[in-house]
Amino acid sequence: MNFSRVEVGFSGSYLPEDVTFLLKLVEMQPTPVEIKESLIQSGRKHYSEMIGVERPPSAEYMQVFRQAFRRNRRRLGRDIALLARTIDQRKSQEITLVSLARAGTPIGVILCRTLRGMGRDVKHFSISIIRDRGIDTVALDYLLKCGRDPDSIIFIDGWTGKGAIAWELARAIAHYNTARKTEINSKLHVVADLAGQAFLAATSEDYLIPSAILNATISGLISRSILNQKVVKPGEFHGCIFYQHLGEWDLSQWFVCELVTEIEAVLNGEDIEPVKWENSQRLALANISETCVKGLMEKFAIADCNRIKPGIGEATRALLRRVPERIILRDDEDEDIYHIILLAKLKDVPVECDRHLPYKAVTLIKTLGQ
Repeated sequence: MNFSRVEVGFSGSYLPEDVTFLLKLVEMQPTPVEIKESLIQSGRKHYSEMIGVERPPSAEYMQVFRQAFRRNRRRLGRDIALLARTIDQRKSQEITLVSLARAGTPIGVILCRTLRGMGRDVKHFSISIIRDRGIDTVALDYLLKCGRDPDSIIFIDGWTGKGAIAWELARAIAHYNTARKTEINSKLHVVADLAGQAFLAATSEDYLIPSAILNATISGLISRSILNQKVVKPGEFHGCIFYQHLGEWDLSQWFVCELVTEIEAVLNGEDIEPVKWENSQRLALANISETCVKGLMEKFAIADCNRIKPGIGEATRALLRRVPERIILRDDEDEDIYHIILLAKLKDVPVECDRHLPYKAVTLIKTLGQ
C-alpha cells in the first residue's frame, strides 16, 4: 500500500501536530458546475469523480463570514468545549480523533488542541468518506499500522443534515470490521446533530457554524475528497487537491486559534458538564428530519432525497457547490442566514419562506440531465 504521502506529514495549511491528512495529493481539471450536476443526476458519474472550481471569497462574503463568526464564536466554543469534556471523561487511554474530510477537519483540529490542553495523549487524522462509496479503507489500514488502538478511534464531523454520512460511516465500518476482523467503533461525534444520527452532539439546534460558510480556506486549503480511478489507484488513499493559490485568503489556523482561545475562556469560566445525548432525543430528531424531507419531496415532486439539503451547513454547501433550484428559509430576517440570502442573490436562486420549517434553511437541487 502506498503510504509515502503520509510519511512526509501532509497537513495542508495546518501545523503538522494539528492533523495528518490521510489523502493522496492529486491534480485534476475542474468540471463546470452545471455539467457536473447533469453528470451526477444522470448517473453517468459519481460526484466524487469530479471536482468543481474553488474561487476566493468576495470581500462582501468575507464581511458576512466575520459577522457570523463574531456572533457565534462563543456558542461554538462552548459546544466544542462540551464535546471535549465528554470525550475526556469517557476515554481513559489514548485518543485518536479521525475527522471526516473536510467539514469535520476544523472541528477535529480544535478538539485535538483542546484535549491536549487537558493533558490527554491525542493524535488527529483526517480521512475521506464518500456517500455511496464508503470510507477510505486504506486510510483505516494505515491508522492500525501506526499502532493506534482501535478502541481509541473517535470519528468527528461538523454536523448532520439528513444523516447520510452517519449511515455511510456505520455501514462502511461494519463491513471493514467483518473483513479485517477488527472492532472499530463507528459512533459519530458532531457539534450539531439535526437528524438524530450522531452518537454524541453538543446541540440539535440549526445554528450557523462559521466554518460551514467557507470551503478550502477554512479547511487547511484542501479540496473535498476525490475518488476517480484516473488519479487514485487501488491501494492508494482517496485523493484531494491542495489549493496553494488560495493561501492569501486562508483562515484555517486563524479560525482554530480564535476558537481555542474561546474554549479556554469557557472552560476556565464555567463548570462544563459532559453531554447527555439520549436515544429518545435521537429518535425525536430523526422523526422530525424524516417528516420534513418526505414533506418537501411530496410538495415539490422530488424523487431523490439527495436533492434536499436541510440545515444551514448543508444548504450553504449546496449553494456553493451544486445547482440550486430554490432556497426555503424559516425566517428571512434571521442573521444566521444572511450569507445564504447573499449567495442566492448572486446565483439568482429564488428564495421563499416557510414559518413551519424545522430548520433555518433548506436548499433544493435543480433537476438536470435526466
